[in-house]
Amino acid sequence: MNRDVILNYALSTYGTEPEYPWENSPDNAVLRNMMSGKWYAIVMRVKRQILGLDGEGFIDVMNVKCDPILVGSLRLKNGFLPAYHMNKDKWISILLDGSVSKEEIFPLIDESYSLVMPKAKKRSKI
Repeated sequence: MNRDVILNYALSTYGTEPEYPWENSPDNAVLRNMMSGKWYAIVMRVKRQILGLDGEGFIDVMNVKCDPILVGSLRLKNGFLPAYHMNKDKWISILLDGSVSKEEIFPLIDESYSLVMPKAKKRSKI
């Protein structure tokens, strides 16, 4: 699994074009839910050492929003880490090094997209 597969999935499924908001980090892409304007995924190139991984150099990771109960169980699996630079209770980092399959990743992208959808407004009682 690599960043191109992720970005192509977001485009074909949700019509999401990646945004590259950081001049200092031109490889880091944000995927935004167009209806709410909120981020549902971030694809980043991060130093392995910062993530506590062995080896030198950089690795691609993707952060997605998750149900807090799911976050805890995912962290126990290979290829999942506490969210880098995000709320660690509601977000998870996924290594894009092949350790997590697209069959596991795509449903998490879908869930994240759903979690940032605009909330239905409550009707006031008259």
